[in-house]
Amino acid sequence: SELFVTTKLAAEMKSYDQAKAAIEGSLKTLGLDYIDLMIIHSPKPWANFQGEDHYFEGNREAWSALEEAYQAGKLRAIGVSNFEHEDIANILDSCTVKPMVNQILAHISNTPMQLIQYCQDRDILVEAYSPIGHGELLKNKQVADLAAAYQVTIPQLGIRYDLQLGMLPIPKTANPKHMKTNAEVDFVISDEDMEFLINIEPIKDYGQASKFPVYAG
Repeated sequence: SELFVTTKLAAEMKSYDQAKAAIEGSLKTLGLDYIDLMIIHSPKPWANFQGEDHYFEGNREAWSALEEAYQAGKLRAIGVSNFEHEDIANILDSCTVKPMVNQILAHISNTPMQLIQYCQDRDILVEAYSPIGHGELLKNKQVADLAAAYQVTIPQLGIRYDLQLGMLPIPKTANPKHMKTNAEVDFVISDEDMEFLINIEPIKDYGQASKFPVYAG
């Protein structure tokens, strides 16, 4: 079976030199000639994630290092993560290679439709991490009832939902049985049910995951 290797440029790396060194370091650590996909983990360092500064200059510098490695064949694809409209626009204004991916938090009850559309209009693939909201969706009765109506699990419903919105969901599991069921999503959620799921009340508390800035709201 084939592996697709993705790695991330740490959120704190906001200079060309830092990014270049990190790319070389990742290749060395992984023992690879190239990496399939490398993404900037966040437009802002995690300690400043809720702040006003978008680190535009730093992100442009980091991006230029990714572009250079991409053009040298060291990275097969390059992208970003947790980037909002203005963060992507900043890269698009100066890049020679545009981001191929934006990996964001997107799931039933938390679906940033405008950002998704913005990316898709620019041919940037949206990867959706945490398609079950870090496990919080498993506690939602409305979602559970709808999954039961389709005779699927809540994770299957969440994965299918992301797929129907044109995203690539990234479910996380080490359980082989869950890996198998997560791939069994060849059913269709009706337009009416999709509308219901898009507008369902947002998750306000991600439990333990709330410590991580992306889930902190």
